[in-house]
Amino acid sequence: MAASCEGVFDGIYDEGAGSDTEVKAGQLYIDATSWNDWYYVDLDSLLELTDKGDVAALQQAQTKFTPWPIPQTENADAARDSSGMYIYWFDIFGKGMSYYERRGYKPTAPQPEPEHWTFAVHRDNVRTNGGSVFETSYTSMEELPASASSFVDKTFTADTWSERDVWVDRTEMLNCIMGNQGIKINQVLSSWLVFNIPPIPPTYTFNNHVFILRTKDGEYFALQLANYTDSKGTTCYLTINYRKIAL
Repeated sequence: MAASCEGVFDGIYDEGAGSDTEVKAGQLYIDATSWNDWYYVDLDSLLELTDKGDVAALQQAQTKFTPWPIPQTENADAARDSSGMYIYWFDIFGKGMSYYERRGYKPTAPQPEPEHWTFAVHRDNVRTNGGSVFETSYTSMEELPASASSFVDKTFTADTWSERDVWVDRTEMLNCIMGNQGIKINQVLSSWLVFNIPPIPPTYTFNNHVFILRTKDGEYFALQLANYTDSKGTTCYLTINYRKIAL
């Protein structure tokens, strides 16, 4: 390819310089600018802090998240469960991201995760802990019904396998080749922030609909992406509204 991808992602996939902010109860602020990490959210533990009335601890828990690195070291034993880095070339300057070629595969250890978690984010990717998601037409948490019974007959979508969405290794980005983590993600919930190529430079499509997450234990939570930038306009600083819906 004569042209390179240099500069294509400037201002879109930014390297975060760090930011502090205060959020209200029922709101998360996640610095998800890292290409190399997942960030896990345990909604049940946040609700426990809310019930205890520990404002300082809740503020900390809603804004400070531990990075869980994506394995990138080759591990031949891991190939049996398809964990690893999948190398793809994308036709960025031609037909766009829907045109691609697989260029390689490197098995790695599976993605580590904490014992308790509800959902996790990696930049514009989201996955659940065995849950499933339904997208509503609501654009405000105030529109939510009082009971989750309103959603029991809706079609919820579980996480599905992906090997082209979770971009990690940028070593060959200048040749429009990316190393992607093979992992299950939730395509419905991930649609709250979509990365678009073309055009060049790329753009984001921001979807502020309220999503309903049904956990593997049968709990219902409402989630809404309220913002995806920090005060300086850096992308992948995620402000997320959350609320548990009674059964």
